[in-house]
Amino acid sequence: MIPLTGAKPEQYAQLVEQARALLAGEHDRIANAANLSALVYHALPDLNWVGFYFYDGRELVVGPFQGQPACVRIPLDKGVCGAAARSGETQRVADVDEFPGHIACDAASRSELVVPLSRNGRLIGVFDLDSPVPGRFDVLDQEGLEALAALFVDSLDAVE
Repeated sequence: MIPLTGAKPEQYAQLVEQARALLAGEHDRIANAANLSALVYHALPDLNWVGFYFYDGRELVVGPFQGQPACVRIPLDKGVCGAAARSGETQRVADVDEFPGHIACDAASRSELVVPLSRNGRLIGVFDLDSPVPGRFDVLDQEGLEALAALFVDSLDAVE
């Protein structure tokens, strides 16, 4: 991993290029989720959890991640991850204590950003980032992380 430099947009452009190189030629969702989680966790400041939850047809099930042990299963009607999966829209939450139904897997988490993952209108899962800093994520983070999530989805086999 090459350290990121410049303003936030430049940093995300660099991170996208690193992710593109990391995912190139690999189509396994577990391998790519593991590497992308590690890349983002170590590249961006003020994160305490980065990872994936995959949809099993009923609920979200924890996938590869970096951080403290996580909640294993999340119903689609619970928490920030469930809201992203259910709505198909990125959820950017400045204060998780104010989010109705928030699931506190790690009590240190204060803000969260969750990007839904879908292909051809079918839910695959979510890309979830937590921070111990309230208000950690802004619109530039959202755009950059949505670009990384799109790279992940594009890396998957057509059978995923």
